[in-house]
Amino acid sequence: MSNTRGYLRWGFHASCALVFCFAVSGASFSLQDEPQMPSDGPPEKSPPPLRLGDASKGRDVFRFETFGNEGFWTDAVRMPQGLKQARATPLAALKIGHQIDSEMIAPSLRQVLATELKTDLSPRRAPRLNDPKTLERLIGSNAVIGIVVKNGKVGVSCALCHTITDGSMFSMPGKGSIGRRVDGPTPHGLNVGMILSLGANSKALFPTLQLDMGGGKTIGRAPKGLTKNSTEAQVDAYLRNPKFYPVGTFDDTPDGIGNPVHITPLFRQDLAALYGTSGQNAMLDNFSNTVYTVLFDQTMLVTPGGKKFLKALGGAGGEKLAKDYASVLQMTGVRGHPFVRTSTKGKPGAAMTPVGVRVNDQKLVDMNAYLARLPAPKGVVTDGATVARGRELFRTACTSCHNVDQSKPVPPVLVPMKRIWPGYMAQIIANRKPPLSPIQNSPGTFDDRMVVVDASPRGGIRGNALPLLLDLARKPVFLHDDSVPSLSSLLDPKRGATAPHPFYVPEWSARTDMIAFLKSLDTSR
Repeated sequence: MSNTRGYLRWGFHASCALVFCFAVSGASFSLQDEPQMPSDGPPEKSPPPLRLGDASKGRDVFRFETFGNEGFWTDAVRMPQGLKQARATPLAALKIGHQIDSEMIAPSLRQVLATELKTDLSPRRAPRLNDPKTLERLIGSNAVIGIVVKNGKVGVSCALCHTITDGSMFSMPGKGSIGRRVDGPTPHGLNVGMILSLGANSKALFPTLQLDMGGGKTIGRAPKGLTKNSTEAQVDAYLRNPKFYPVGTFDDTPDGIGNPVHITPLFRQDLAALYGTSGQNAMLDNFSNTVYTVLFDQTMLVTPGGKKFLKALGGAGGEKLAKDYASVLQMTGVRGHPFVRTSTKGKPGAAMTPVGVRVNDQKLVDMNAYLARLPAPKGVVTDGATVARGRELFRTACTSCHNVDQSKPVPPVLVPMKRIWPGYMAQIIANRKPPLSPIQNSPGTFDDRMVVVDASPRGGIRGNALPLLLDLARKPVFLHDDSVPSLSSLLDPKRGATAPHPFYVPEWSARTDMIAFLKSLDTSR
């Protein structure tokens, strides 16, 4: 969500929305309708070239690199202190969706935990799983995926939101698991809001909270916005409420708007294009740099480069956001910021240096290579004939936007907001200097991710980027705002002609075929 204090949401997660763009006239497709000309996809357009480094080194960047953000998470958010206060245990970590790498657990402890995991998990039968000291030990050995310990402090890596395990040791349905790492897929049960609330100073996350815009106005799922004077308890209550911060989502842009979006996968990024729901980022390494220099250390926003960035994108509102955040940091005793170590200086607002700095470029392109090579999960095929019927339906209904063959790159195009959401009725909140489009908002949550952000800084339109149609059998909710609970609901015309993504398959049997095809998709066909 945003107002004039918001800044351009830079699209920290590639392909966040599952937005099938069915190429049919009107709002639905029926087997009784006059069929469209079958095709296997839209005309091919080449995405920007992906800069590739050393994939083996990129794996370590993805899994363990912090570039110094442990200073932010330990000294500003104070995550370790909060975990101790909450007496968090391994069992509690699993319940909020954490993934634990069994290969990083000391063999003696792994054997004990394996025995306890076969019990009813009560404190009497599973004392280690219910002991805060065990969680400290797991974090210290980098077994809690994405939580990285360096120099006695705790930071985060990209793996936190983009890695699962194979569940070979234990899996808690819809929540966390213990097993061997599987990098790339989304941990759909990760309760990011709850994790953030465990910081002893979650107010240090101020720019990514849903804020009061003045006069009680706010944009987001919560009816009331937070302010610089909100208490820690009020911030935690917002973060812990799944109605405001749904499980499996992450508010990935510091703009003062409450718009968590569903975490996207990061496998086969050689096939992805236009990173972020709005297609703001054309280059994967620029997207990654923004994660490290803005999201993983939000204190960068009160540096001279960060302030320039906020002012350019939010005008007076951007200036107020920076001023209020600086006040929050001062009131909560945060010192020594910014924390992230950068290697290059540049122009604030530029794609390569949004807040005027860039982390080590070689490590970014090494991670590009690793993410490009990560395999997509195999599709799920329950009945070949059903899948085949769904494929033919897809060929006549969906291929003006999507490829049938998922081993081909996603078309690097944006679907205009009015097409993907006929009910889009945006009101202008504030004008910005060209080429930036106005800051604008429509009732509902589907455009909240794009109140401020769109592709206008690089000459693009306001619209949705196309996603990878992969690993859909695991996906529990659809559309980037989590507003649709299943694939069946997504394709059901009961959602209405003006709903987001109003492209439907009315007949139940045909919809079943389409769903079977979508769940079967992988890069092998």
